[in-house]
This record gives sequence, structure tokens and C-alpha cells, in this order.
Amino acid sequence: MRILTLLLLALASTAGAAETVLPLWPEGVPGKRVAPSKATTDRIGPKGSYAGHETFINEPSITVYPAANPNGAAVIVCPGGGYWFLSTHNEGTGVCAWLNQLGVTAVLLRYRTPTSDETIPYQYPVHDLQRTLGIVRHRADEWKVDPRRVGVIGFSAGANLVGHASWDRTPRTYPQKPGVDDPRGPDFTLFVYGGGFLDKEDKTKFREGFAVPKDAPPCFFVVAHNDGNNPLEAGELYLAYKRLDRPAELHVYAKGGHGFGTRATNHPVDGWTRTAGEWMRSQGFLEATPK
Repeated sequence: MRILTLLLLALASTAGAAETVLPLWPEGVPGKRVAPSKATTDRIGPKGSYAGHETFINEPSITVYPAANPNGAAVIVCPGGGYWFLSTHNEGTGVCAWLNQLGVTAVLLRYRTPTSDETIPYQYPVHDLQRTLGIVRHRADEWKVDPRRVGVIGFSAGANLVGHASWDRTPRTYPQKPGVDDPRGPDFTLFVYGGGFLDKEDKTKFREGFAVPKDAPPCFFVVAHNDGNNPLEAGELYLAYKRLDRPAELHVYAKGGHGFGTRATNHPVDGWTRTAGEWMRSQGFLEATPK
């Protein structure tokens, strides 16, 4: 019993020292969301948030998980959930633990949800991610981060979110905070079983008004073949990268479905984290760059 108590105290002490939780908008969250519809609240369920499933996030925040042996890279983690909720274990804390093993400082973003009833569901979440990019770079010295190696990873709706933050070039519409808000997008992107960029009728072309920009950040795409239209999304996005001669890598696994995240499926898709780590290393994001 004494040994168990000491172990629990040690784990609690370690966890408390490892995590830093910060509000994104201490001066007040910008914008005004519409009230969730009955269809949305019915889909979310009466419990709302519970273990590994968080929603009704009105005060978005980040949790910083520093690596034991940081190499200077940082990755902002954006869980999925259809803009209804956030899958904060399978696509959140599990991802942060993997990134820490690579020496990467992981930043878990709890962006505003639900926003599924908004005219543009990703608008406020993108604002939250853009502010997070600025905060990470603003506090780079404190968190032992190279501000030129700040990436993003997103899953499902979270991948849609990081895609917009990586590829859209529209002006920011939220109030800027001098010294914090950074005009740059992410330095690299990991896009995991995401969608929302193809035309609804013709899946061989992008929806009207969207194109991968010529300065798109290096991107790693991963998806399962048996995941609806998401392999088409990843394929078209990768081809756009190829035509622009931008750095990219695409992995399509035969099985895995949707939402595999960091859980074990007993299919080859379980190896995607190893491959993603190899890609980040091959691109130089895991190695300290000379100043």
C-alpha cells in the first residue's frame, strides 16, 4: 500500500510539473456563436462532455506537454469530432504522448465547439488555432521551441481545421494582439483522415474558391482506403502539392476506417505514427537548425 501511494504521488507530481494550461483569449473570446440547434444537441447527447469527449467549449485553451528531451520542434494537436465535440484522448493526449517520445513539445488545442451550426463551421476554430500559433512562437524561448519549427496535426474535422490554417490566405478578422499574433501559418502540417476541400458533386476537383497555395507548408497525408471519400481528398491535395513541387508525402492504408487516431486496430495503419515521425525527421523538423 505504501509503495502504491508513493507511486501515485510521484505520478501526480510529474503530471503537475509537465502540463501548462493557458486560456487563448484572457481578454475575452472574440465573435458571437449561434446557439446549437436541437439536431446538434441531440447528436452530442445529454451528457455533453465526458472522458475523452469534450464539447460546449466556450473558453478555448491550450495544454502544453513539454518533452523530456526537447529538440526544439513543437506541434499543435487538433482533435476531431465533426465540429460537434473533441476526441481528446484518441486524437489528443495520446498524440501528445507520441510526440513527446520524438522530443517534440506537444500543444493540445481545445478549440471552440460545437460550431457545426455556424455558416462557416471552421471559422472560430481557425481563429483559435491562429492565436495558438502566435502564442507558441511568442513563448518560444520559455518553452524551448524553435519558432521556425512549429507544426500542426489534425484529425478528421481537426484536419479540416489545420488545412484551412495551412492553405487559406484570407485576412484575419479577429482583434490582433500586438506581440502575440503572428501572421505566419504553420511551418509543417500533418493531415490525418481529413476532408471538406473537394466539390460536393465532382470529387475530381476542389470546391469553388479553394486552391492549395504556392507557399503551402510541407505536408504529411495519411488515410485508410476504407474511409469514404477521405482518400480522394488526400489524393487530390497531394497531387496539388506535386504540381506545385511542394514537399509532401501520402500514405493510404488498406484498412483502418475512420478515427483510428492512436488506438490499436491490429492493421498496418497502426504504423502511421512511426512513418510520420520518419517524415518529420527527413524534413529536418526534428533536428535543431542553426540560428
